[in-house]
Amino acid sequence: MYTRDNPSPEYLEMVRMYETLHEEGEASAGKSAKQTFPGKMLIRHAPGIKEMIDRTGAKTILDYGAGKGLGYTLKDVQLTKSLKVASIQDYWDVDEIRCYDPGYEPFSELPTQQYDGVISTDVLEHITEPDVPWVIDEMFSLARKFVYANIACYPAVKLLPNGQNAHCTVRPPQWWAGVVHAIAMRHTGVSYRLIMSTATGPRKKFGFAKNRKKVYHTVERMV
Repeated sequence: MYTRDNPSPEYLEMVRMYETLHEEGEASAGKSAKQTFPGKMLIRHAPGIKEMIDRTGAKTILDYGAGKGLGYTLKDVQLTKSLKVASIQDYWDVDEIRCYDPGYEPFSELPTQQYDGVISTDVLEHITEPDVPWVIDEMFSLARKFVYANIACYPAVKLLPNGQNAHCTVRPPQWWAGVVHAIAMRHTGVSYRLIMSTATGPRKKFGFAKNRKKVYHTVERMV
């Protein structure tokens, strides 16, 4: 079994690749360093995260795998066609948002204290499969009240520098739900919401999910 103190060699290689991409950008895609993994995926999940915040009374949030965390720096954020907010933090009405991302040096230090809520958007499918259990357990260990995660259950269009698909763990929703449930049973005081997306319809680019219809599967536990 791999752990934080003893991760798999593949995990360590993956982190090094993300460090390089964060520093140098994606030349093949014409993206600068600033445009690479900016951390704006959370915006589309902000309303769902707010539901968990309101239901649990959370006041501190840890974004686990935050990228560059640029979503938190935006002002006048358009969340939906009918909802515009001054900022994500104002909208969530929380006292603190902490960003953690092992591939981005400014946020690479793992927190030692717990936060009310731990969120992870567009992250877990990027984790090497042997390391998924300890990463999810770490998220639950850092949460006092809830964990919120969304996971893509299909290959990405993006490839890593070594040629590997960026979604290195592609499993069906039932698999992810089983892994999370088993770990959550060791953290019975923590609520969670797990949103998993699958892609349907004709395959487009090299069998990847670009432009395919997404179907969302939600599993949650409230305590």
